[in-house]
Amino acid sequence: MATYSNFKASLALIKASLQSIIKSPSAVVFSIAFPLTFILVFGFIGNGRGYSIPVALANGADTNNAVIKVLQKMPILNWKTPKEGKTTEELLSEGDIVATIAVREQPDSIPPKNTVLIYSTSSQEAQVKQLKSIIKDVIALQDPVMRQRSAELAKFEISLAKVREYKTIDFILPGQLGFSMLASGVFGTAFVFFSMRQTLVLKRFFATPVKKEIIVISEGIARLVFQLMGAVLIITIGHFLFGFTLIHGWITFVNMLIMCAMGMMVFMGFGFIVSSVAKSESTIPPFANIITMPQFLLAGTFFPIDNFPTWLQPFCRALPLTYMNDALRKIAFEGLSLIDVKLDILVLAIWGVVVYFVASKLFKWE
Repeated sequence: MATYSNFKASLALIKASLQSIIKSPSAVVFSIAFPLTFILVFGFIGNGRGYSIPVALANGADTNNAVIKVLQKMPILNWKTPKEGKTTEELLSEGDIVATIAVREQPDSIPPKNTVLIYSTSSQEAQVKQLKSIIKDVIALQDPVMRQRSAELAKFEISLAKVREYKTIDFILPGQLGFSMLASGVFGTAFVFFSMRQTLVLKRFFATPVKKEIIVISEGIARLVFQLMGAVLIITIGHFLFGFTLIHGWITFVNMLIMCAMGMMVFMGFGFIVSSVAKSESTIPPFANIITMPQFLLAGTFFPIDNFPTWLQPFCRALPLTYMNDALRKIAFEGLSLIDVKLDILVLAIWGVVVYFVASKLFKWE
């Protein structure tokens, strides 16, 4: 008589669960359609700069210079000031400004000249040309008689740094990817296991030789495979359609998928807890939203955590999705490896231990 194979049983369960997930409209909406919608919206409208050019004063720039004073009054120039803890160089590298500007006077020259120092990135050359034209007009207008000789009144020193542009999609896509994992891990797992318990599917499994652990692991693997398929689609569309940065190409791509898998495993633990505490299917959404909504809004999904009030930031930095989002952004844009984001992984792992400990105490088979 042939021995029973838990491995074959596991493969059968994974296949059946995966087919069930793919056929579920809610799974497709929350895991793929929902994050893709935000990515498309921010991808199309987020990378334009409107009708103003964001700039900042260079470090040590003379704020009393006449040219600077005139430039600061021009509506087309949107002057930015770094927040505490940031530098103008960081504003430039993250795409918050087009260039830094300083003006150095040359009083000994006849006629007096100004040297305009413009420091920007190579990705902003088109707007730097526009900026140069604006400054030339300002200098010429200071002396209408010399309007035709504006080229002689100022010299430009333009430095273009080889800094990658930090686009809106580089911030939004990892946040949506992280939230996709969270929503699917919590809602998907909670609904599936609650339904399997209510319809006595789990109880029927007990009549078979399959081990309890195999049931849970198989369902988890199926959901993980589906989510990683969605992650591949989201990253691919973001990269080829909107220029999402994958600094080391396929290596970065693989590292992001591994990070997604780690986050997904942690978030499924929340789903087990919700499925255990819910008394009916209608109570699952409120319990799940208590877990997902604060993280959706406060874990840096749409806005940097630094934008929130100081008193709220410690709470934001305690959320597991915060570390998931941060790790994905560091891997994608900064080119860090999984070892380099070990702190983010460690915090996620701690959350995982706590969540699965609670889930093991609450989880019900019947």
